[in-house]
Amino acid sequence: MQRRMKIDYSCPVLYRLYKPEDFVALYAIEQVCFHPPDRFSRGYMRRLVEQPNSATWIAEEDESMSGFALVEWTREAELAAYIQTLEVVPERRGKGVGGELLRRLENSASAAGAALIWLHVDAENAAAIRVYQARGYVRHGREEDYYGRNRAALIYAKPLGVEQAI
Repeated sequence: MQRRMKIDYSCPVLYRLYKPEDFVALYAIEQVCFHPPDRFSRGYMRRLVEQPNSATWIAEEDESMSGFALVEWTREAELAAYIQTLEVVPERRGKGVGGELLRRLENSASAAGAALIWLHVDAENAAAIRVYQARGYVRHGREEDYYGRNRAALIYAKPLGVEQAI
C-alpha cells in the first residue's frame, strides 16, 4: 500500500524594509484593512512611510505584499516608539505574519534607542489584542471614541530592552 505524502507548496514569507516603489501595494492593503473614516489618506500614509524617524516593514509572499507595519519614534522625556499601524491581508491573518512584523518593529525601535513602544488597538479587535499580549504588551489605558463614536481604543505598551535584539 502506497502512502501519499502531503507537500506544502506555500511560499515562505520574506520580510524586508519598505522601498518607495512599494507604496501602491502598501496602500492597497490599507484600503482592504480599513474603511473611511478609519483609513489613512494617501498623503498622510506617504508622509508616515517617508519619515526619517520611522521604519516600515513589508511582508511578501510569492512577490505579493501580504502585510506591512509602521513604527515611528520621538523624544519626549525619553525616546519612545509608537506603532502607527500593523496590517495583514485577511487571508494571511492567524499565520504568524503580524507577530513577525511586530517583532521587526520592536527591533527597529530598539535599534533607534527607544526605551518603550506603545500603540492603540480597537477594543473589539480580539485577534490583534492576543498578538500584542503574546509579545508582552500590557494594557495601560482606554481611550473612548478613539475610532469614532462608541469605538474605544485600548492602549498597550511594552518596555524595550536587550531581548528585542535577538
